[in-house]
Amino acid sequence: MFGLRNLFSNRQIKTGPYAPLPCPVPPVCIIGDLHGRLDLLEQMLDKTSTRMDAGPHRLIFVGDMIDRGPQSAAILRILYDMNCAAPDRVICLMGNHERMMLDFLDDPVQHGPRWLANGGNETLASFGVSPWARSTANSSENRLKGLAAALATALPEEITHWLASRPLLWSEGALVVTHAGADPACPITNQMDETFLWGHSAFARTPRSDGLWVAHGHTIQPTAKAESGRVSVDTGAWRTGRLSAAWLNGDGVNFIEVTDRPA
Repeated sequence: MFGLRNLFSNRQIKTGPYAPLPCPVPPVCIIGDLHGRLDLLEQMLDKTSTRMDAGPHRLIFVGDMIDRGPQSAAILRILYDMNCAAPDRVICLMGNHERMMLDFLDDPVQHGPRWLANGGNETLASFGVSPWARSTANSSENRLKGLAAALATALPEEITHWLASRPLLWSEGALVVTHAGADPACPITNQMDETFLWGHSAFARTPRSDGLWVAHGHTIQPTAKAESGRVSVDTGAWRTGRLSAAWLNGDGVNFIEVTDRPA
């Protein structure tokens, strides 16, 4: 059920013009987009907590905790509780899907169609709000307002506030973690919020010149990888049934993958 891939030392990673991959202490585990896959989250937490080298470590979730998969409500509760219990050890970033849900709650008529078309229906259902039920609303606008009101009631207030306060990045030394790829021509501290949430078109093809390594989700990759100043951890859990993470410590990086497929 579980797999460990490609244990590298810093000397083995082809960094080219880039600085060596950071070796954080305590270790940092960067976990890809969950998208409502509670089963894979539980496997990943089990796998990381039982590693021989686990000890004290940090867990960083790159955002997109919700939508598409069936169990967004349960994931939010678990990660909220984990973060509140250990805010320095469990870090949950905001992704574009969390932003879309919050925007839907603020203005369902304007933002509802986009969110519902991108996995919001599944999130509503996880909170017991049926987006497919026959509505008595006399217009699509009233239907969207009704769904937003029902979600606002079902979503615990503390989790709503928590989601709205999620950071857009985490950094330590030469390692930066965001949801999506940063603009390589712009200092990290000067990026637009939208870039951290939705990515930049030049991120994948243009190297940074500041020596930073940017770890990210958002863009589905066949496998998690670290190369050319980028650490990519989104392997499309909701679609592929594979959740990936990058474990960085004093020995370098290795990738952890859990799957819903039989071994």
